[in-house]
Amino acid sequence: MPDTVPAAPCSICQRQDHPARHLIGSDGLCRPCFTELASCGSCRQPALNLITVTGSARLCEGCATRYQPCVACAELTGPGMRTDHDEPVCPNCAYGLFDSCFGCDRFSAAGRYLSGGYRACAQCAATRYRECRECGTLLRENGSCDLCAHPGRVRAYSYKPDPRFHGEGPLYLGLELEVIVPEDRYSEAVAAATTRLGRLGYLKKDSSIQPTGFELVTHPLSYRFAIDEFPWTLLSELDDLGCTVDDTVGLHVHASRAGFASPAHVYRWMKLLYRNETEVATLARRRSRYAPFDRAARARARDTAKDHKHAVGLDRYQAINPHPRHTLELRVFASSLDVGQVQAALAFTAASIDYTRHLTIGHIRSGGWDWSRFAEWVADRPEYAPLAMEMEALACAC
Repeated sequence: MPDTVPAAPCSICQRQDHPARHLIGSDGLCRPCFTELASCGSCRQPALNLITVTGSARLCEGCATRYQPCVACAELTGPGMRTDHDEPVCPNCAYGLFDSCFGCDRFSAAGRYLSGGYRACAQCAATRYRECRECGTLLRENGSCDLCAHPGRVRAYSYKPDPRFHGEGPLYLGLELEVIVPEDRYSEAVAAATTRLGRLGYLKKDSSIQPTGFELVTHPLSYRFAIDEFPWTLLSELDDLGCTVDDTVGLHVHASRAGFASPAHVYRWMKLLYRNETEVATLARRRSRYAPFDRAARARARDTAKDHKHAVGLDRYQAINPHPRHTLELRVFASSLDVGQVQAALAFTAASIDYTRHLTIGHIRSGGWDWSRFAEWVADRPEYAPLAMEMEALACAC
């Protein structure tokens, strides 16, 4: 009588006394190991290896073949959402890093403003919509230009028009100034601000400004253009109308990433600010829970210096907000209607970027990141006089 061939051992536990009874692909499993297998989140079949995809779902290798890496974060995502370059994008990145195109429902990293508060990808902007003859805003079919029709309107918080660059780059600054406005002078303040700003900026609503107020936002301005051409008398006009500021409102400055020499330059700039937190907070005239020097953000500065995609998962409310697509937002400053203080905020942003542009390892080892060294550098450059005067006034120059 021939010998009986014993059953193969389980591929997982390898125990000879646990014969393989269940087949998963080419692997035989004993019953105890088979019952402990997790199931695919799609086909519900048990699987030896599960692959994590967007939304933390875990799928078997067969079901996961329908998924592709997200163009932004590389997490495996389904085929449902695409960019205007036909690249897969996960829901988190689609809504956090891209604009949804009104025309084709795809997601674009270079969307343009479409009258009515919408966005359009580059292809739809070129083929489906016409531009306003007065200001160049994209118009929907048979639609009017909301900018030209209502130039004195306070826009929604989400309003993001196409940028209009003023002055010579590559570094451009964008000012955001939060102002508290008396209810009985609100219309007058809005009229004064929109008239003086003209094409240089606009006003936005912000529910955090209490009881009433608006956020004054400029288009991208070079530092020199801002100092020379911004309507600075507007600040005293708002003051005369009873507008005020307090520790609940802030002044934010956006600096264009294109104005930095490299990601390494961005990193050096971030390090200068993080290493001199006390002095920066003194210059900013406040510490705010809306602009803390966040430890998690500081730890990831080397990555966020590269581009905004690395900011996913970080809070936007921090001293340096790396989330904007094309800028870095410096949020530390207290709001002000004092011309010198607002100019100093712009000057500090430009000067600190300029100072760190050519900062070498040798400079850093010899004290290049020390605040006193930066203050000496500022004092020697007349173009940054508003900053030098403010530093001296606040006794933080040494």
